[in-house]
Amino acid sequence: MLTPSERLDQESWAHRAERELRQTVEVQNAEIKELKALASFYDSARREPIHVPSWTVKATHGTHVGLVVAQATDWHLDEVVKPEEIFDLNAFDREIGLKRIKLWAEKVITLPRDYVRGVEIEGLVIPATGDLFTGDIHDELKNTNDSPLLASVLFWMEPIMAALNELEREYPSVVVDAITGNHGRLSKKPIFKERVHDNVEWLFWSVIRDRLADRGSTVVINVSPSPDFNLPIYGRNHLLTHGEQFTGGSGISGSFAPLMLGSHRKGKRQDIAGMPMETMVLGHLHQLINIPGVIMGGCLKGYDEFAFGHNFPPAEAAQAMWITTPERAQTMWMPVYVQDRKAEGW
Repeated sequence: MLTPSERLDQESWAHRAERELRQTVEVQNAEIKELKALASFYDSARREPIHVPSWTVKATHGTHVGLVVAQATDWHLDEVVKPEEIFDLNAFDREIGLKRIKLWAEKVITLPRDYVRGVEIEGLVIPATGDLFTGDIHDELKNTNDSPLLASVLFWMEPIMAALNELEREYPSVVVDAITGNHGRLSKKPIFKERVHDNVEWLFWSVIRDRLADRGSTVVINVSPSPDFNLPIYGRNHLLTHGEQFTGGSGISGSFAPLMLGSHRKGKRQDIAGMPMETMVLGHLHQLINIPGVIMGGCLKGYDEFAFGHNFPPAEAAQAMWITTPERAQTMWMPVYVQDRKAEGW
């Protein structure tokens, strides 16, 4: 028989259990009410007629015009990258370079032609922003390249002329605007007096220009006498520069910090010179970047031992390409990826 104290404890427990049960029921009733409201809302929304605005399905009428801009930067021809030294992330040599240039030219033709409608392409502009050759400015390059620098210059003339001739057959006009990089220089250390004339890229593009003209080609090649080049496209000034002046980029912010600082300094100089810069187009850092006011064109060579040794993130071999129109600086962004491991055999 329960004592008075035990009976009080039992009654108290029963009251607590009853109170908790009532609270549970109240919560469940509230949830049921909310679910019913949601179900009713969904049912009314599902049955509500949808009126599609006519502009969402309207066909394009008339013709827009535009230019294809295909950057050629940091090809680093005749450098050798051994896949076994960089976890098989990339490979590069003369044979692979030939395949990648061919693929680049093919994609510069087929991407705008086969994937773009409603824009009449008026021509092709190729900003060649330096480091066409890897050169021998470092002893390790001199010892491992496929060929000495001057021999490389001679070898690559015909393949690049062939690529330009292929592009000429596709486009109404082709213009190459060439500046020099840092890897083609002949001096051991960078110089500033006669900087362009100390670089084999100036010689290379000058000879290509004259050889194409002798063959009756309509390809126009502008070889800049300055390390930078002002390229107006539909009234917007694009400043071509290689980018070796921009140091840093190994921190958490990567290349964005030197790019923003460099863009600011270049822009200030351009404003004072009376040639305001809308977009800076550069290479050097071997990354494909497209941010407001800055386009960095990637690298045809791709990932290498230097980047691997500095723990830079692997970047696939690629080049920047976009379509610009009179209305917009960039209407379509379509980078060209040229790395094909199976076709290249590594």
